[in-house]
Amino acid sequence: MTKPRFAAIAIAAGAAVLLLVLYWIAPVSVHAPPPSLMPLKLTEPAKPAPGVVFTGAGEKLHSLREFKGKLVLLNLWAPWCGPCVKELPELAALQKALPRERFTVVAVDVGREGQGEAAAFLKAQHAGALDAYVDSNASLYRAFGGYGLPVSVLIDAEGNEIARAEGPADWSAPDSVAYLRQLAKE
Repeated sequence: MTKPRFAAIAIAAGAAVLLLVLYWIAPVSVHAPPPSLMPLKLTEPAKPAPGVVFTGAGEKLHSLREFKGKLVLLNLWAPWCGPCVKELPELAALQKALPRERFTVVAVDVGREGQGEAAAFLKAQHAGALDAYVDSNASLYRAFGGYGLPVSVLIDAEGNEIARAEGPADWSAPDSVAYLRQLAKE
């Protein structure tokens, strides 16, 4: 076999192998959550977050609209929910790791406690870096179609739900922080 013919066969074989590999590899989204956020599933297509109100400090009413311009991680939790309580310090660590002007964790107690009780509970759980909010009539929980706890919803800077986690996730893992940091920059 001559060298030019061997080279042509080698190039064709290499191209065939490359095409096979590309054909069999499933496309991976740049925005796919890392393994530490396995419960987080992308919401496709993104949809507007409900405009339901909830209570904050001083019994002031809030809505998710006031966080427009930031990446928001809405976390619905209750003090009687073991997995919720376990992830509260991780959420506080995540909040500390990312700049508040680009990202915020909105932790909302759906356990029907007052805002002061929710703030004291967060502090006792080493999650005092989080602002305490309360959904005393579960309207926010219902608006997001919750059926278990914790529920975490990722909302983009335009106010659209882009992902959701039903159940706990490892929010303070290095790859989780890096993933959310990247999303907050976009």
